Amino acid sequence: MADLERELRDLSAWLETPAAPDVTAGVGARLAEPPPPRRRWRYWVAAALAALLVAVLPPGRAALADAVTGLLRFAGVDIVTSAPVRPTATPSPLPSQRPAGLTEAQRQVRFPIRLPARLGPPEQVLVADPDATGAYRVATLLYRSGALRVDAYDGNLDPVFLKGAGGPGVAWVEVGGDLAVWVDGPHPLTYVDRAGTTRVETARLAASTLIWQDAGVCYRLEGELSRDEAIAIAASLR
Repeated sequence: MADLERELRDLSAWLETPAAPDVTAGVGARLAEPPPPRRRWRYWVAAALAALLVAVLPPGRAALADAVTGLLRFAGVDIVTSAPVRPTATPSPLPSQRPAGLTEAQRQVRFPIRLPARLGPPEQVLVADPDATGAYRVATLLYRSGALRVDAYDGNLDPVFLKGAGGPGVAWVEVGGDLAVWVDGPHPLTYVDRAGTTRVETARLAASTLIWQDAGVCYRLEGELSRDEAIAIAASLR
């Protein structure tokens, strides 16, 4: 949150704040509401601050609104709106990626691999990016001949995937009452390795994606799905 606060303070010098209606009563009512669970507060604060800045931007400042959206970081994913990486013709797989049986994959990651009940057992499981002990960082479940995928990774790793997505295509949604991010439509996707280096060679054009976090594990559901379909699949993780 320190980085976000610093960026927002820097942006304040660019703002020409128009006259605004009195929102005292509304703010007072919101303050009287019970606070959200501790583990979600930073996401609600980030969303509220971004929404507030966009709301007070005068006409002609659309680029600055996109910059605010670009500050958002959620569940190990940076959502970037400016100068996205161009996908390569033939993107490379994630570092040291290899297929594994579901039971084997579960032994080789440090988080529980949960399956979406709406999709059932995956057609293929991949693990990628091992550390020095051989523990893998990412587990991927593939469905529909690879056209639909669920990536799972340690929620404390930030960031793991980096997206280039336009502001209008990014929306805050909920999965099981918790905050999630929906990226509507194709967008560039790259991987940030353990050293913090963006792996440009892995860049590809990703389909619509839902990003959420549950029990310390981050998830990406990607495929040709509607937002409602994606949320229903995410909510069915068991």
